[in-house]
Amino acid sequence: MTKENIALWFQELQDNICHELETLDGKGKFQEDKWERPGGGGGRTRLIQGDLIERGGVNFSAVHGDLPDNIAAALKISDKQFFATGVSIVLHPHSPMVPIIHMNVRFFETSSGLWWFGGGIDLTPHYVNPEDATRFHQKLKDSCDAHHVDYYPKFKTWADDYFYVRHRKETRGIGGIFFDRLGEQDGFTRASRFDFVKEIGNTFVPIYKEQVARNTDKPFTEAEKKWQYIRRGRYVEFNLVWDRGTKFGLDTDGRTESILMSMPPTANWVYNHQPEEGTAERTTLDYLKKGIDWV
Repeated sequence: MTKENIALWFQELQDNICHELETLDGKGKFQEDKWERPGGGGGRTRLIQGDLIERGGVNFSAVHGDLPDNIAAALKISDKQFFATGVSIVLHPHSPMVPIIHMNVRFFETSSGLWWFGGGIDLTPHYVNPEDATRFHQKLKDSCDAHHVDYYPKFKTWADDYFYVRHRKETRGIGGIFFDRLGEQDGFTRASRFDFVKEIGNTFVPIYKEQVARNTDKPFTEAEKKWQYIRRGRYVEFNLVWDRGTKFGLDTDGRTESILMSMPPTANWVYNHQPEEGTAERTTLDYLKKGIDWV
């Protein structure tokens, strides 16, 4: 299983997901922007703006070259050459009743042969519905359990810790799973790790379709739309302040437009906004905490 084979599968995953999302949206079509990285490699950025999805990106990249010293230090490796490939997705819906969803699956390898996989899926509802959250987490658990019973509890906790807006003391959404540096630890092979990553990649569309089907026809008010913009602001704060993928992309001279495609088209910040007790907005904030057992 070479890095070229892995990159090719990620390209196919991008193609399949884009096709499914165009069908689901019904109107929007992906626009593709191919790009090359000056230091080596490149990618395909695809953006959709339609009826369901206000703005969404499904990106593929495969880059290589010199590993910046600050990245090598952060990763605690001495290698000078790297290869990284993956698919990254963020979808911002028109309706505040439909959640934001994010997925990333990736592979990293160095010139000495050190390698690992990373990724995950997480959900950021503007309004948290416990039944929807349970369905989302159950599907992730099923995908994880098919490969190892320890995966879901470990990666769910990892997501709670990673997708945490520390300066707000709240989670970005209801979490999901997050994993990184999955290599040959505990007897796992490259093939077995890759099989798990493929499972997660193929789980994305069914998970999103279910969330859309359950929520897209719900009516909403202008006040609920304003709340959506405030929650998008929190999303922006996490991505720009805490997200390691954003920092890695910028530090390795990745394409800025592609890296920042995770930003929503419109967001808002309201000074010291405090929803009233008993409102759906306050209930949502009460759910944005670590350690909730959804399944």
